[in-house]
Amino acid sequence: MTTDSVGGVWTYALDLVRGLHRQGIQVVVANMGADLSPDQREQAAAAGPLAIHESSFRLEWMDEPWEDVVAAGDWLVELAEREEADAVHLNSFAHGALAWPAPVLVVAHSCVVSWWRAVKGEAPPPPWRRYREAVRAGLAGADAVAAPTRAMLAELEAHYGVRGGLAIPNGSSTAATDAARKEPFVLAAGRFWDEAKNLSVLDEAARGLSWPVLVAGDGSAARNATALGGLPASELERLRVRASIFAAPARYEPFGLAALEAARAGCALVLGDIPSLREVWGDAALYVAPSRPDELRDALDRLIEDEALRTEAATAARVRSRRYTVERMATRYAGLYTRLARMGPVAA
Repeated sequence: MTTDSVGGVWTYALDLVRGLHRQGIQVVVANMGADLSPDQREQAAAAGPLAIHESSFRLEWMDEPWEDVVAAGDWLVELAEREEADAVHLNSFAHGALAWPAPVLVVAHSCVVSWWRAVKGEAPPPPWRRYREAVRAGLAGADAVAAPTRAMLAELEAHYGVRGGLAIPNGSSTAATDAARKEPFVLAAGRFWDEAKNLSVLDEAARGLSWPVLVAGDGSAARNATALGGLPASELERLRVRASIFAAPARYEPFGLAALEAARAGCALVLGDIPSLREVWGDAALYVAPSRPDELRDALDRLIEDEALRTEAATAARVRSRRYTVERMATRYAGLYTRLARMGPVAA
């Protein structure tokens, strides 16, 4: 199973490894994107993989990645051969077209083309043409394709012609906590520079709120919210337990693990009104137009001023979050791996 150490795929992959380990499935993890931090090495060891192989190969969505993508492909195929893998689980696209020794699953967590459409309202510019071609080839070369929501599968069909993909919702190992310990502040998480997270709109909405808005992540551009910078996972977990409201007014979010973790911690959710988040959360969140800071401020004000509504929203989110367990996710993937493994080794 590939992963990367620079985004949400890291958390997803380790939770899936935990769930698969409990089902007796051994996973070899191959990391790319950046060197692992000491904290990440501890997280990886605790998840129980058979082995974890580290690299810092650039990912396909990074600047000038293609030499690294080729080198990473050689490294990954050699690992799969050496480890005698029964199936290969790729959490990025470009390597799906390689000559693997075993059947290949590509899982789509996001893509630049759908990101660009959602955030910019147009197709990505010509420099991204090679990326698009690599993604299309990787998806076409896979033996199976999955995504965490039907909304993301619809993006794959619209932009790459993919049909027949499986929607397997993410799960989280975050434990449910006692909502009685809540404190009067709003929490958000993400990088300010990522326009999909839309934290600049939250920063604008924070002006005049009676509660502070705390943003975990790179928030150097924040003016009204309080930017906390990057936090260790344990510290972010403690913040979620204390926060009363979690805000994620995203323009683009194929699933949204941060919202799931916040719901488990008893936060009321205020989310961007986009198809994927509606699919995941149904009636268990308040939704706002991502481009409307006034609408976001009004929703936050309603929850701040109405304790009964806030409690009701937090309870609904916590109940809904029970759908998205690591056990359920791992069971779905285990079944898919079994079907892939039955295809047998790929002929050289």
